[in-house]
Amino acid sequence: MRIGILCSGGDSPGMNAVVRSVVRCAHSMGHRVVGVKRGYRGLIEGEFVGLGPREVGGILDRGGTILLSSREERFKRLEFREKAYENLRREGIEGLIVLGGEGTFRGAELICEEAGLPVIGVPCTIDNDVGGTEYCIGYDTALRNAVEAIDRIRDTASSHERIFLVEVMGRKRGFIAVEAGLATGAELILVPEESYPREKIPEEIKKAKEMGKLHFIVVVAEGYGSAEELRNYLLSEIGEEYGEIRATVLGHLQRGGTPTHTDRIMGMKFGEVAVEALLSGERSGFVAYREGRFYIEDFEKAREYKEIDREALRLSRRLNL
Repeated sequence: MRIGILCSGGDSPGMNAVVRSVVRCAHSMGHRVVGVKRGYRGLIEGEFVGLGPREVGGILDRGGTILLSSREERFKRLEFREKAYENLRREGIEGLIVLGGEGTFRGAELICEEAGLPVIGVPCTIDNDVGGTEYCIGYDTALRNAVEAIDRIRDTASSHERIFLVEVMGRKRGFIAVEAGLATGAELILVPEESYPREKIPEEIKKAKEMGKLHFIVVVAEGYGSAEELRNYLLSEIGEEYGEIRATVLGHLQRGGTPTHTDRIMGMKFGEVAVEALLSGERSGFVAYREGRFYIEDFEKAREYKEIDREALRLSRRLNL
């Protein structure tokens, strides 16, 4: 079998572990793998590269993806998808593995329906927001990066008795904010899943300062709002009566860096399952992980709502003394 593999959407640490696993697992069973560079853009423009065991050597510790990635709006238009399908046929690709999030999987569904090509997805997104699976590749590394950054911010916050608003990624979900906030002992965690009124924040700051706290750290999920806008609001309400107020946006540093051992190992396991699914005749779906078990889930499940860890959020507030 001639298997294609591509990465689409935002990159996530551990993608290279998936690519390496797919290539070497397929090769060990006598099959060939062709990489598609730049995701769906590469499908449209015919950017294919042969991948063998040596081409994927030494990439486990590298963040991002050696195949490059993109967000390709043209793939939403049938005329460009048909061009992509023609390129796939010309390249002799008989099955495709796509790495990305829920948006990437929508494209994968179209390929299955319109081109009749078997496609298996691997959930790779630091946001961890793909429904139907407990884990997405890249989430653990993004958490580590966020935790390390917030720990460093606390040193400065305590030294200068400041209030820090730290904005973390996650699109419209608060997975990173909840766990990073709990792990760093943040005084307040704000997530889009909970309509915490900003009018309550000044009184929380006052209460903390009266208890003798040197700093006050708020972890803000980007889906809740902008840290800078929240800073301006607090300045208008309380000024700097309880300390200087600073806003920090962690941004894309959460995506970069060496993948954790968890993302490397999970990436290799996800990759193996994806290859075995294609070779066993699976036509459509993505690799999911739940309660220690890997299986193939329907693409439509990726769009289902996945709950954040409410217990972690509750515990954070109980410990905030």
